[in-house]
Amino acid sequence: MTKRAVRRAPTRRPAPKKRPARRKNRPGMLEQVMAALPISQAAWKRIATWGIVGLVAIVGLGVASWFGLPAKAGVAVAEMVGDAGFRVEEIEVTGLKRMDRMTVYAKALDQQSRAMPLVDLAGVRQRLLNYSWIEDARVSRRLPNTLLIHIVEREPVAVWQNKGVLTLVDVHGVPLAPVSREAMPDLPLLIGEGANAQELARRKLMDSAPALKPLVRAATWMGNRRWDLVFDTGEKLQLPEGEDAAAAALVKFAELDGTERLLGKGLISFDMRDPDRLVIRKAATPATPPAATPGI
Repeated sequence: MTKRAVRRAPTRRPAPKKRPARRKNRPGMLEQVMAALPISQAAWKRIATWGIVGLVAIVGLGVASWFGLPAKAGVAVAEMVGDAGFRVEEIEVTGLKRMDRMTVYAKALDQQSRAMPLVDLAGVRQRLLNYSWIEDARVSRRLPNTLLIHIVEREPVAVWQNKGVLTLVDVHGVPLAPVSREAMPDLPLLIGEGANAQELARRKLMDSAPALKPLVRAATWMGNRRWDLVFDTGEKLQLPEGEDAAAAALVKFAELDGTERLLGKGLISFDMRDPDRLVIRKAATPATPPAATPGI
């Protein structure tokens, strides 16, 4: 009996599983976190730079401390940082109006070392504040090599005349710079010793009578206690002591001038030191005594 060959069905191989397609250029977790923070790429670079510099400084100081030389090591590490490019090479100055720019540069560069970590920012600021023109100064570093200086200058608001010398002063009476009589600016004139320190009080006094304010040519501080005002028309007004009394007298004089037109009539002076009367002095004549107006 003949055996028939039995054909076996071919074994089917399982189909290969499809691999998921790779995502292209997907940022990592760290990159996503950095992108979510409100910090620019340039800022990240500065942070990284400071981190490297700080790490080098810490390692250097640690090694030096091990040998008992922390102070010298700090200077040495700072110089290493400077040699790496963190050294003052540029100075940016803003806010200057009248002061000489080269003077600011000289004070900023007056350093034992120009390595950024060794620049004494507080010292630079204090040296700048020693100049009368400078009211305030801000000094900071911008890596890798720039020193930033912003100057706030004082504004001249009056000319102070004392013992024949004319000087510009600011609103607080700080003397700024001498000025010649030929180059005097169109500013109020303060006369007398200590008159500069009374500038704020003078401004407050004049604000009490705004109609007279543009007519006053000079204010003399008398005996460190009261004001004499000189008008453009040449007359002098003598005010009493005390801020309130002086302001009240000036307001009364402004009212009288508005009704009687006292200024510009060739009179010499008006004495209001006595709150009960106004004494008017005319041009000196042998037979004409000073006229008095009682009951003001």
